[in-house]
Amino acid sequence: MALRNGGLETAHTQEPAQEFRALVEKADRKFSRVRDLPAFGPGPNPARYLNKVFKAYMKVWKFQRENRAKLVGSGLQRWEIGEIASRIGQLYFGQYMRSSEARFLLESYVFYEAIFNRGYFQGGKEFGGVSVRFKELRFYARFLLVALILNRRDVVDLLVDRFKVLVDDSRATFRETNFKEWKQVVQEIVRFVNVDKPLPNARPLRYCAMFDTHPDSLPYVARFHAKKVLKLKDAVLTSYHRNEVKFAEVTLDTYRMLQCLEWEPSGSFYQKHQTEPIENGVHKDFSGTSGLIDINLAADLTDPTLPPNPRKAVLYRPTVTHFISVIATMCEELPPDCIILIFVSSSLGATSSVSAESSGGSRRFSKSKVLLSAAQDQTLSPGDSKKGYLSNYYDNSLCLSPRGIGGSNNLYPGDLLPFTRKPLFLVIDSDNSHAFKAERGEPSALLLSPSRPSFKSPPSVDAIENGSQFTLFLTTPLLAFCQLVGLSASDRDTDIYDEAENIIANAFAKWEVMLCSSTKIDLVWAQVLPDPFLRRIILRFIFCRAVLSLLHPPNTRDSYMPDCLPNLPGFVSPDAEAVESYIHRLADHLKVSDCFYKT
Repeated sequence: MALRNGGLETAHTQEPAQEFRALVEKADRKFSRVRDLPAFGPGPNPARYLNKVFKAYMKVWKFQRENRAKLVGSGLQRWEIGEIASRIGQLYFGQYMRSSEARFLLESYVFYEAIFNRGYFQGGKEFGGVSVRFKELRFYARFLLVALILNRRDVVDLLVDRFKVLVDDSRATFRETNFKEWKQVVQEIVRFVNVDKPLPNARPLRYCAMFDTHPDSLPYVARFHAKKVLKLKDAVLTSYHRNEVKFAEVTLDTYRMLQCLEWEPSGSFYQKHQTEPIENGVHKDFSGTSGLIDINLAADLTDPTLPPNPRKAVLYRPTVTHFISVIATMCEELPPDCIILIFVSSSLGATSSVSAESSGGSRRFSKSKVLLSAAQDQTLSPGDSKKGYLSNYYDNSLCLSPRGIGGSNNLYPGDLLPFTRKPLFLVIDSDNSHAFKAERGEPSALLLSPSRPSFKSPPSVDAIENGSQFTLFLTTPLLAFCQLVGLSASDRDTDIYDEAENIIANAFAKWEVMLCSSTKIDLVWAQVLPDPFLRRIILRFIFCRAVLSLLHPPNTRDSYMPDCLPNLPGFVSPDAEAVESYIHRLADHLKVSDCFYKT
């Protein structure tokens, strides 16, 4: 009888285990279908598949919570719970990258943090060997990226230390397995963290109402005179430089710009350190197999008072075809009262003559351009000043990735021409940005970087290793100013940097009032000034242009100056008293006034 009862108990235990395995396999099959779907561009809509995957994994999660004791009795391991939670965190992060909704990023963080705090993967190598170790390494890399984008620098530092130890242990324990790629991942994140060092008590990159909204100028922004006002709806961000700082598929420049186009939550998530849950006055023990992760916690951490973030497509080394298809999709879906921001940080691509020598396809492409330009020339009168202008669109380019042959990875100004039928805000950060002055479609807002960076003293490393200077000015202006004049975080007290931030904020408030009360500003700028993200970028551009202008003597300024099209009003030019005075005030405060000229 005892044997019979034991057999019944075994069968009773095995039944939930079999159902659990079936649910996991079903969820994994759905996951594999959506994992490689492109987030943007033409093709299947990932949203319809994602909902099914979320439901499948939530069903798995609920089942393991309700049947945990039986599943543990049948041999369920802690690392298996960690793998399921990691998949859910991965899904949430993927949805954040598609939608830019902060709640998905927070949900992802909640799951990853629970896996880390409860040590789900610890000891997994004894049960699953090297395959479990690879799962643990992937978990660390994904958690690092989420914590990095959330700006949880204390967590990032802790994870980096644990990650390095884990990779070293993997190489020592599994000597027959090659962990060279993981060693490179460690080097990537260490380099990223070392380069991206904020100033003491630095203000967030995200738009923060406390710091970026200027009370004196609010009435002027509210009653701005533009008949048509455009709101930033979507953004396309891409960056490629040789030897650029990056982690995973996020480069330093796109990382900074991504945060610059989001709202900073004002909730408790950024002020409180997470503590282990307490039950009956005692810290809960997570040494057993536990699946108690609060899947609704992120809902309590989000700020319901904030508007939605603009949707951003962060493209890592895209082909030009993919880059253009993403923009085309966004333009097709763009509401009439909205605008798209296109950010490209890149170095000079091959010219048309170089491309022509690279491959037969490129030669045919160059020949087509010449024929098209000639046909355009024949339609114009002999004295027309626009004669041959079409060829300007294809004389120079930007390189988007190291892939491809000839011009297949080069972006030409003419490639963006069809999209100017929609409102565009272009930020081109390149030594070849001047080529995009050829843009002649419907009027678009253009911010163009200098052709070379500026430094008071030559940097000890390649300038691009610290990220692009122009992008740094548009995202963290004080840090860019300090790097420009050679100041480091240890050179000044925290109070000194706080007052420097206040000087810049007062300058922005002043310029904001001037711009929003002017009747002489070009309609292109007037339409976008009411948008807080774009207005902040414009103000930082004015600051950048003034700083770089006053750093150089008048006869050598041109190649070091950023540019904008159409022109901004003269009262915010670098030599305008309302602009120059604030630059000198900032320089005097930081005791670097000898670095700047006075007009």
